[in-house]
Amino acid sequence: MLEGIWSCPAWATSLDLRARTRRPRGRIRVTVQARTSVKEDGRERTAQGLRDAPPPIIRIEPSRGWVALRLRELWEYRELLYFLIARDISVRYKQTALGAAWAVIQPFLTMVVFSVFFGHLAKMPSDGLPYPIFAYAGLVPWGLFANGLAQSSNSLVSNANLVKKVYFPRLVAPIAAVLGGVVDFLLAFVMLLGMMYFYGVPIGMRILFLPAFMLLALVVALGVGLWLSALNVQFRDVRYVVPFLIQLWLFSTPVAYPSTLLAERWRVLYGLNPMVSVVDGFRWALLGGRAASGPMVAASALAAVVVLVGGALYFRRMERTFADVV
Repeated sequence: MLEGIWSCPAWATSLDLRARTRRPRGRIRVTVQARTSVKEDGRERTAQGLRDAPPPIIRIEPSRGWVALRLRELWEYRELLYFLIARDISVRYKQTALGAAWAVIQPFLTMVVFSVFFGHLAKMPSDGLPYPIFAYAGLVPWGLFANGLAQSSNSLVSNANLVKKVYFPRLVAPIAAVLGGVVDFLLAFVMLLGMMYFYGVPIGMRILFLPAFMLLALVVALGVGLWLSALNVQFRDVRYVVPFLIQLWLFSTPVAYPSTLLAERWRVLYGLNPMVSVVDGFRWALLGGRAASGPMVAASALAAVVVLVGGALYFRRMERTFADVV
């Protein structure tokens, strides 16, 4: 029995692998059974090599340890990514009476509740803006983050059959879950533009910075989602923790109140919550007003990158156990 482990080299493409459409980039274990010697006429002669042996057994295994993320492999599986995004969008509001209108109804009703309790009763300041549009402008980017986090944290469990039967980069599942929420964001954003027209808020050149804050929200959602999706495979308690985490995170983010309520000396520390700069930056890009300070935005961006890289590495480390546990 001869056995060895190699990273998939170029010569692996010459192997006759049935029904294989792509060359996997995981570790490959090749097991070859062969006779090493044969006695004939009192003399030993070497067997005729691997040609007389049974065909090799190819086992594809995920790489172990803290390894590179193989972004090129993700690009090769982009068609699967597109398919998962389209599937998530098509089934999200299937068999619902209002359909995609829920993408607008949810933040709108939340805005109404915030306007009554925080705007009317608590007299919360709103940076000189009408409180309804102030609150809704914070809920739109928050919804992009919250939906992405909720969907990505359960992405592996919801795709358990696919994970068990088909090889693909497992990172595809949470990435597709996060990107699928962009459609809901765009629908809610159209409603926000209508509110801006109603309240007479003009659109300025600051809107060009809007994609940067959207990207930051997606990075945070994906980073936290990678941690939670990997943990959710091992501990199903995570799905009960996620709604509470999102609710707690909402009230620690300046959605219903302005970040200016916090003393200036604490704002950089407050910026370690990446969603602070996302919400403040989103409001500034659309509605104007006071922009978030540079150090606070830098702290948010740094925290987002750390969460994303750490989540991706932890996800890759745990990846080899997903098919057995999920």
